[in-house]
Amino acid sequence: MNNQMFAATQLNQKNQRTEKLVQLLFILMASLLILPVLVILATLVVKGGSILSIDFLFTDPTNGMTEGGIFPALLGTIWLVAVALIISVPLGIAAAIYLSEYAPDNWFTRLINLAIINLAGVPSIVHALFGLGAFVVFFGFGTSILSASLTLAIMTLPVVIVSTREALQAVPHSFREACWNMGATRWQTIRRVVLPNAVSGILTGIILEVSRTAGETAPIMFTGAVFFSPFLPQGIMDQTMAMSLHLFVVSTQVPGVPENLPYGVALVLIGMVLLMNSVSIAFRMHLRGKKKW
Repeated sequence: MNNQMFAATQLNQKNQRTEKLVQLLFILMASLLILPVLVILATLVVKGGSILSIDFLFTDPTNGMTEGGIFPALLGTIWLVAVALIISVPLGIAAAIYLSEYAPDNWFTRLINLAIINLAGVPSIVHALFGLGAFVVFFGFGTSILSASLTLAIMTLPVVIVSTREALQAVPHSFREACWNMGATRWQTIRRVVLPNAVSGILTGIILEVSRTAGETAPIMFTGAVFFSPFLPQGIMDQTMAMSLHLFVVSTQVPGVPENLPYGVALVLIGMVLLMNSVSIAFRMHLRGKKKW
């Protein structure tokens, strides 16, 4: 009698089959997303792994960029990413704090949100032309790391703003109320309670910004990156080579390039982005482990 009472009915069996099918579908969709990435990485390793060496990473291109290494482009990419982060992260976090914690719900706030959404959808080539007109010509920065980094910073600002705002809004409102009841001001609450608990979410936007900044070509092609430079950049007003532009050049503009050279450049670029992202993700997981809620 008890066995019959707890036996699975036809409806239960049907639901279990449906659950297994849905689970299988999700596994298949996840596999389809991961498979292209694995194929790309495998192709780059197979075709470009043979050229990787210490000399390849830390020497200059030679013989019309058909030989030698990629050190100027590697260093230039680090310059561009670092300066773009220094510019965009404080501005993006400040804007997100205003929109999440201070801004009233009125037409001006809605206009700002609409502008952020539209800015995120602008093609990179349009950002490049804006950077050329605004920073290179109007402000007189010339073709320099500063002009290119400012262009990249504006292009990636929506990512930082949106991710930071969502991270701030994910902090329970009861945390804020507890601080206010203890006599803390709004800014003290944000600085001491809200921001520390939202850091892991803010890092998500920074990780996405690093990935996009390192791989963009059009915005830097018109504003600061050069085909070839015999000198390493000494400051933000200098021009520089960059990995993404260097990859484009050796793949399409330079004759007689060894087959494994472009693949090696692409492999180093992806490896650099993965390394930056891995460090950020590890730090984010460390911070999340300290959360008490």
